[in-house]
Amino acid sequence: MPLKALGRVDYLPTYAAMQDFTASRTADTPDELWLCEHPPVYTQGLAGKADHVLNPGSIPVVQTNRGGQVTYHGPGQVVGYPLMDLKRAGYYVKEYVYRIEEAVIRTLAHFGVTGHRVAGSPGIYVRLDDPYSHAALTGPAHPADPFRGLGKIAALGIKVSRHCTYHGVALNVAMDLEPFARINPCGYAGLKTIDLRTIGVSVAWPEAADLLGQKLTRYLAP
Repeated sequence: MPLKALGRVDYLPTYAAMQDFTASRTADTPDELWLCEHPPVYTQGLAGKADHVLNPGSIPVVQTNRGGQVTYHGPGQVVGYPLMDLKRAGYYVKEYVYRIEEAVIRTLAHFGVTGHRVAGSPGIYVRLDDPYSHAALTGPAHPADPFRGLGKIAALGIKVSRHCTYHGVALNVAMDLEPFARINPCGYAGLKTIDLRTIGVSVAWPEAADLLGQKLTRYLAP
């Protein structure tokens, strides 16, 4: 899958370019993986509720056609947009999501960090008290708060049109995390959002982007 490093690009033109690419592709169009970061922006998914945007201030809120609720993109975050033909790849959306999450988990593992899935809540989470613990999550000890003790380090939101994917995954590397406090991230009030820097991993954006790109290319391969 050819990888395109876009650098820092505005969200709206990138969103439009993904839509154009997907609308115009044919059965023979090669898949692509775009890697980038965005200036500060909140993006709202199709299921997004306005009341999950608490205080956006000067940060724009963009309505999108991806799944999921509101999230934040900003400098210091690696955003990966796989533009794939799932029919050609030979697997379905559920496995596609699993493979993206696995790529993030393997990226974190490179830095010694253990990423976790939470059932019914796409994305990857880490233990706040011990991000390096290999112990598996044994299920929510607090059913009313399945995220207690966890911080979200990667968000996932996708769109599939005619078997072809766009939107994707965002891994928090070294961000100003304050804007996450102005929303209910992914629709969950009080959900803590963290980045690699917060848990003691110092890595430059290009290195993190290159590593995530390698893992996505590997784990999304047919």
